[in-house]
Parts: sequence; structure tokens; C-alpha cells
Amino acid sequence: MTQTYQGTALITGASSGIGALYAEQLAQQGYDLILVARDRVRLDALAARITTASRRTVEVLAADLADAAQRAVVEAKLRDDASITLLVNNAGVGTHTPLLDSDVGRMEQMIDLNVTALTRLTYAAIPGFVARGKGGIINISSIVAIAPEVLNGVYGGSKAFVLAFTQSLHHELAGKGVRVQAVLPGATATDFWATGGLPLEHLPADIVMRADDLVRAALVGFERAELVTIPSLQDAAHWDAYDSARKALAPHLSTSTPAARYAAI
Repeated sequence: MTQTYQGTALITGASSGIGALYAEQLAQQGYDLILVARDRVRLDALAARITTASRRTVEVLAADLADAAQRAVVEAKLRDDASITLLVNNAGVGTHTPLLDSDVGRMEQMIDLNVTALTRLTYAAIPGFVARGKGGIINISSIVAIAPEVLNGVYGGSKAFVLAFTQSLHHELAGKGVRVQAVLPGATATDFWATGGLPLEHLPADIVMRADDLVRAALVGFERAELVTIPSLQDAAHWDAYDSARKALAPHLSTSTPAARYAAI
């Protein structure tokens, strides 16, 4: 049985993997859906399956978010559809190929999707959320946002942007009725690895989380109003210590004189 109607969730990268699981689980929570991805065939199949299982209304919007014209259609939907109460910025690409072995054109495409598209969709959604005093943004980042040495540097940098952007949104939107969350998955059982040429079975089993478990945990974090959710992190005190250290450092980062250690010898 579905829960009370929650409004409409627009989910990007919804045709498979984490995005499709967000769609299924949010429908069970009482959201109608707008599914965004490039593959209309997959989207239509997912929409049919969700409608049958949950009886929620599911709209399909096929769009390549790396294409400015197609992305503009999604932006317009976010601006104009007052039923939308949640944006899940899941669409993104990544790679584990080392920086110096990567094509810079491909890296630019990654930035376009992971950073530019996410930013523009968020900008399209927020004014309406603020005006209505209600809304939510879920941004899918990655653990590489705080561990950039783990994978490709451009990928890590793009996900660090997502984390910092979300933290800034949380600060700016305080008291305006808009909830924001950054989700930082670790290694997750999706086609991310195979697409990059590293089959999932080559990874240690004890570091790989099932995608369904990831999304369930992330949604629990969202309901608890967590700003940053790291489903794999067993001891939350580690994140609290990290974030407290970051905040303690902030007042000391800008002064009128150089630190004494930089005095000329």
C-alpha cells in the first residue's frame, strides 16, 4: 500500500540503477513521478512497472541533460509544474581511469553533466520551492568528494562540487522550508564499473553495497533531515569529527597578514 500523497518527484538518470530504485521507492512512499533519462524505451518500461505496482502517476521525459536544448525542457518543467516537491539529481557519469590516461573532451562532458546540469536543474527548482515554502533536493555525490585520491581526479572534483554546493544550499535556504541532502555512495553494485572497464566482480565484495540497500538507507537519511548521508559509514562519529574540524578551521582561513611560517628567511 502507498502512503499519503507526497507531491511529485522528478528524478534524473532514472532509467536504470540508483535512479530507477529511487523511482520505485519514492512511488511506494506516495510520490507521483517524472522520470528523466535519455533512453525512452527503458523509461517507458520502468513507468509501466511502477504504475502497476504502486498506482502512482508516472510521467516520462526523455532528455539528454548534457544537451542544452534538451536540458532546457526539463528546467522549464521544474519551474512551471507546481506539483513537484522533490528533485533527485542522480544523473551523472564517472570513471576510474587515471587523469593522465583520460581524454580531456570526455572529462569536459563529465563536468557538463555532473556539475552544469545539476546546477541548472537546481536553480530551476528552488524558486518555486521557496515560494511555496516546501520542497526537497537530493544530490547524489560520492565518497570521492572527500577522498579524491580514490578515483579519477575530474570525477572526484565534480562530486566535491556537488557536496559543497549542497552544503551551501543548506546554509542559504535555512528557514525557507526546503530540505537538501547530499548522498555519498561508496562502491555500489551498478553498471558504473563495467562501463568504465572494471567488472564489478574484480572489486572486494566487502566494499560493494547493493544499490537497493544504498537507496533505502539514503531515503532514511533524507527523512531524518541529514544534510550529508554516507550509507557505508558505520560510525557516524567519524563524519561528525570531520565536519567539526572543517568548521573549526573556517574562522582561521582569512587574515590580513601571512602566517609566521611564511616569513622571509
